[in-house]
Amino acid sequence: MKRTILLLTAFGIVSGAGAQTMYDAFTYSENTYYGTARSVAMGNAFTALGGDMGGIAINPAGSAVASYGQVTITPALNIAVNTAQGTKWNGENNGFERRMKNTSTRFTLPSIGFTLNYDTYRTSGLTRISVGFMASGSSYFNDHMVARGSNANTSFMGALAYNTSGWDISELTMSDAYNNSNAPWESIAAWEAGLISLYGPSNSEYIGTSESYYIDSENNYIIQQSGTLDQNYGRTQSGSKYDYLINLGMNFSDKFYFGFNLGITSLNYSYRDWMTEVAQDPSLFQITYQNDDNTESTTNFTDMNFNYRYNASGVGVYGKFGFIARPVAGLRIGGAIQTPTSTVIKEFWSYSAASYYTDSRFNASSESPEGQYRYRLISPFRFNVGLAYTFGDFGLISADYEMCDYSGMKFRETETSDNSYYDDGVNADITEYMGTSHMFRAGIEIRPAHSFAVRAGYNLTTSPERYYEDNIRQAVKANKNSFSAGLGFSSDGSFFADIAFRATKYANEYIYPYADYILGEDYFPSPEILGRKWMYDVMLTIGFRF
Repeated sequence: MKRTILLLTAFGIVSGAGAQTMYDAFTYSENTYYGTARSVAMGNAFTALGGDMGGIAINPAGSAVASYGQVTITPALNIAVNTAQGTKWNGENNGFERRMKNTSTRFTLPSIGFTLNYDTYRTSGLTRISVGFMASGSSYFNDHMVARGSNANTSFMGALAYNTSGWDISELTMSDAYNNSNAPWESIAAWEAGLISLYGPSNSEYIGTSESYYIDSENNYIIQQSGTLDQNYGRTQSGSKYDYLINLGMNFSDKFYFGFNLGITSLNYSYRDWMTEVAQDPSLFQITYQNDDNTESTTNFTDMNFNYRYNASGVGVYGKFGFIARPVAGLRIGGAIQTPTSTVIKEFWSYSAASYYTDSRFNASSESPEGQYRYRLISPFRFNVGLAYTFGDFGLISADYEMCDYSGMKFRETETSDNSYYDDGVNADITEYMGTSHMFRAGIEIRPAHSFAVRAGYNLTTSPERYYEDNIRQAVKANKNSFSAGLGFSSDGSFFADIAFRATKYANEYIYPYADYILGEDYFPSPEILGRKWMYDVMLTIGFRF
């Protein structure tokens, strides 16, 4: 039985291009706090601390803790390392058996911003007011994965043919089929590029170019793969989600701090995946074509490629409120709540495909136009609480808990008030298969010298995904763990600098480049790829206090 953990399928072959899924909603709703090198080094456990620009996105009241204004900039490197290898079926290799390791490195700017602090010249009550602006990264999409191997049992083209069966050939061959047909775009691309064809007397039953058939004694068509294929699957992800924060903080007698953020979210996401299949022995993949004059021509399949591209951009808005209290010396208590985020997203997608033969006259290709759609995503509210204790000038410890119930995510139409398409489909899936994610953060800072600090931190984030076993709803055990450390320097003047390193281990991911299609008594699964991913962040913050 195939596993049901995290992203289950690749391409648009199952859900269809332009069809939003609960995984899209989760990708765009999840927060991975970045901030400054100091906040990251301490695990972003800043709900109760304050005083650092990196904590403003976590708790808006943090800006009011400092008695000074500051300006900071944080450049960084973001490094994704992905290892992929096919799993076995009944103890035997089932495709993509080569172990592949890929690295993707990009320059980022996790945060830049400033705060201004105003003294009210009162000895009690509202003694200080802070205002500020900060651009802070809340997600970086960075991934490059490649998997390779050989397969004599199933093929991407076979899966395309199976998923296209049932669509009349007229839907694939009509004029401007991409815009006028109701058939899936991947099926149109597969037909035009010669990856599938009709077989038998039917006008709606398809066979992959990698397959052949024979008729048994009972006149049944028996389809089988013609030979062994070398397969190559790959995907890339890039982009970011930034929160642009307008902050207001208030200090009441250095005992209670309150803050508010108006957050404007900017989303930019790009995804591409591709599949190639190459015949190890083209002589086994003979193709016969019927010519216009009723004669026949033969050639042999050599290789194919299929590409899917997807881009999304969006702008959203939310509010966040927070407080920090100092009931006794050294102890700080904090909490914050973020309203649901309403984001209008516009997405674009396209397909391209090609097939090649020993006789180049039969080479074929297809390239779709760019599809587009506009919708609204409502991301759920989240809240966080924290405790911190400072040991004079020597150091401090801090711990946070944050919760977000992703079953509250909702897609909404923007062009009509009829939301039944989403409510009866993906929104129902979200309610049933998404739940609460819990985030635990902890950090420590030690100052062995007046101007020098050593820091460390840890994060644990649980998966919101749910599944059913024996009709009992259970949480998927797919946690994300982060380990961080850093150093800090603060001069006697206004200058300070911090460095941080964070390593994040993602939960194992099972990827299916194409869906199962050999079913029934002869069931044979399509390949399953196990992906293991680490993300590394190296950050430097430079700042000035005034």
